[in-house]
Amino acid sequence: MATFLYRIGRFSYRRRWIVLGLWVVLIALAGAGAATLSGKMSNDFSIPGTEAQRAIDQLGERFPEAHAGGARARVVFATPEGKTVADPDMQAAIGRVVGALNGAPQVARVLDPYTARSISPDGRYAFAHVTYAVQGMELTDGDRDALLDAAALGRDAGLTVEVGGDALRANPKTGVVEVIGIAIAALVLIITLGSLVSAGLPLLTAVAGIGIGLSGVAIASRFVDINSNSLILALMLGLAVGIDYALFIVSRFRHELLVRKDGAEAAGRAVGTAGSAVVFAGLTVIIALAALTIVGIPLLAGLGLSAAATVAVAVLVAVTLLPALLGFTGDRLVKGRLFGRSTPDPEADGGPVPMGERWARFVVRFRIPVLVLSIAALGVLAIPAADLRLGLPDDGMQGADTTQHKAYDLVTNGFGPGFNGELVVVAELPAGADPQAVPGQLAGRLMTVDNVLYAAPNGVSADGRTALLAVIPKTGPNDVATADLVHELRAERAAITEGTGATIAVTGVTALAIDVSTRLDEALLPYLAVVVGLAFLLLLLVFRSVLVPLKATLGFLLSVAATFGAVVAVFQWGWLGDVFGVQETGPIMSMLPVLLIGILFGLAMDYQVFLVTRMREDFVHGASARDAVVTGFRHGARVVTAAAIIMISVFGGFVFSGETLIQSIGFALAFGVLIDAFVVRMTIVPALMSLLGRAAWWLPRWLDRVLPNVDVEGERLHKAEEPVLEPVAAGV
Repeated sequence: MATFLYRIGRFSYRRRWIVLGLWVVLIALAGAGAATLSGKMSNDFSIPGTEAQRAIDQLGERFPEAHAGGARARVVFATPEGKTVADPDMQAAIGRVVGALNGAPQVARVLDPYTARSISPDGRYAFAHVTYAVQGMELTDGDRDALLDAAALGRDAGLTVEVGGDALRANPKTGVVEVIGIAIAALVLIITLGSLVSAGLPLLTAVAGIGIGLSGVAIASRFVDINSNSLILALMLGLAVGIDYALFIVSRFRHELLVRKDGAEAAGRAVGTAGSAVVFAGLTVIIALAALTIVGIPLLAGLGLSAAATVAVAVLVAVTLLPALLGFTGDRLVKGRLFGRSTPDPEADGGPVPMGERWARFVVRFRIPVLVLSIAALGVLAIPAADLRLGLPDDGMQGADTTQHKAYDLVTNGFGPGFNGELVVVAELPAGADPQAVPGQLAGRLMTVDNVLYAAPNGVSADGRTALLAVIPKTGPNDVATADLVHELRAERAAITEGTGATIAVTGVTALAIDVSTRLDEALLPYLAVVVGLAFLLLLLVFRSVLVPLKATLGFLLSVAATFGAVVAVFQWGWLGDVFGVQETGPIMSMLPVLLIGILFGLAMDYQVFLVTRMREDFVHGASARDAVVTGFRHGARVVTAAAIIMISVFGGFVFSGETLIQSIGFALAFGVLIDAFVVRMTIVPALMSLLGRAAWWLPRWLDRVLPNVDVEGERLHKAEEPVLEPVAAGV
């Protein structure tokens, strides 16, 4: 591997105009493709194979006028003190709002409060249901403005009018906070590499990589359904790993250039050594992301594949385009001066003892106390994780000053929490059944089920064979009792339909959320087995050791536990919520655990590969096991620290995005990288490595003979100062 990448790096450096030209053409083609072929992103959420999804699909085929997959809005009315919705002036005002809603763009159906009897017992609250012909992400700003303008007509008449529902959820957008993250990353690069030229290369190549990656996602959206959050996640990961991968190679190139004074040779060796670590680190991230497809939820599959493709592009850019750009900079990368002083080579031997080496010697000397304290600290951070509650974000988790949150509170105050978690029962009626009597009979039986507050028919298809029933639980959408109710309705369906000849299925937003949690619970262990198993084999190849991959995996579990604890403390308990811009606390997004495990595992292995390969490189070149820990840490600590700070900065910028899923992912990844890089990889790992000594590199003889030698450390490069080059590069 090292020799192969050495040749790629040397060739790219010497044939830089050809390589640069090819990448420019590729970027242009990707941009043109994105501009002409990109389709519409959506927030369509489906979980094939579940009862809730089957019922929605069934409605689309047999009851299309119900627009089961369309966006929905709930317009909630509250009268002034002393008034009720039955008063003529209030009724007229509500009528004007309903009339405006009926004439609004893309609206398929409006159920006014008087027809649907959605009026509170005290007469002060009412709500209208609005169903759209298209999904929420297909609505334009003009469509949403028409909805809000209709609500304003009621406010002008003295009513309190608020609007909830997914019709108001727009596509997530990037903003100033992400730019701040990039700015911090640029500052860290300048300080680490010592010049604007050196710092600019990782940023330039990262932008090129995410440009191609995001263009590819946009093109793919024309042919397959891709969630709108896929672009944000691909941007987040592509930018972070793109900068980090380039940083490792540039840092190694500077070191090799100072030693050898030959740019092509330095580029070849940098790509052959640091580039090998980049390739294998990238593979672990790609495996973890691509494995999200086994969960069986298209949203997660789209997120994972989009981000995995972008990471793959980042790796290719790092090992081909970057060495070509290094050919244009030459020795200017080692002449940078920061504040009038030359930046030291972090990988050079001799000279002042750097902070990284001092820290490594401290950890090695006091390895037992360091291990105990580090593991205990992570254990304390993980304590809140025991209270982890999962769910899908609802209007109650929007900011307190938003109209969605206010609508949620009005419904709770006027009708009870269960009206925010309405269930939909789809009934298939037998041929010849009375389309009015049978739904009424089913509603009466549903009313006898524990925790059902209200049940009533809510429409029949034109052919009289499919009926909708609204079922209101007594508890809110994220309450455990509501989930129990969904399971009970499904378990008791035979008793509910007995003698009617009908069949029923439970669906709706709340039921979908419950099915998601169930599906994720079932898929989590198989997913972990696939990701950890494949990554373990990959690390076994890289390190040729059994204990190092095992230690890396156990360290990752500590990082995940501590990260879940922090996520619960901030997003569920509200600790430091104001600092991180958390608008409202509530259950953690049900998809976050599996998504976090997949992404964080790949990123954690990045630092494991980058740091420990330097230890193994020194070990295979003759250093003792204990000395290799210190010298390997000395060589890699400065760059790993910079890379971790860059990732934390990029991910941290997304904490303030305002989109619940992206916000929680950004925080979890930033905190997870902080813990994994500085506590696990840079504290626990060197302590354990020094404790294990030579045993850390133990590999059974039979396995040593079976495993191919991928030579990530570049041992063959060190044995031959003039390796055989490919003919096209040799004559340059």
